[in-house]
Amino acid sequence: MKLHHIGIVVKNIQESLGEITNYLDFESVTIPSFITLQKVNVCFLKTNTVYIELIEPAVENSPVSDFVKDGGGFHHLCFEVDDINRKVNELRDKGGIVLSPPVPTTGWEKLGFENRLASFIYLDDLPFKLIEIISRHNS
Repeated sequence: MKLHHIGIVVKNIQESLGEITNYLDFESVTIPSFITLQKVNVCFLKTNTVYIELIEPAVENSPVSDFVKDGGGFHHLCFEVDDINRKVNELRDKGGIVLSPPVPTTGWEKLGFENRLASFIYLDDLPFKLIEIISRHNS
């Protein structure tokens, strides 16, 4: 597994970008894109080895709406794997709760992650409860 990105929930991507880029430099920053399945807008900030994903709720009933009301912040770690189905089954067998099975990353085309699969898994025993797994290669 390779760390792909760190997900951070923010109230407003544009405001957060202004604040973050005032202090830190990134190789690139994607244009915010709407992710239909999760009802969020996301923007990726590329470092030399890992991305930071800024996530803002796009609608009131977004899965991260309550999270942002509580102040937002660190949301999840995302790991890139060669065999997503094997890894999801392995994590489920170890007690993980699969919140979403592997599904196409629709909406990520503008972000440079075309046709990959992604899955969210809740791991109660870890200090970071939510992880995302994405396929290393296009599906």
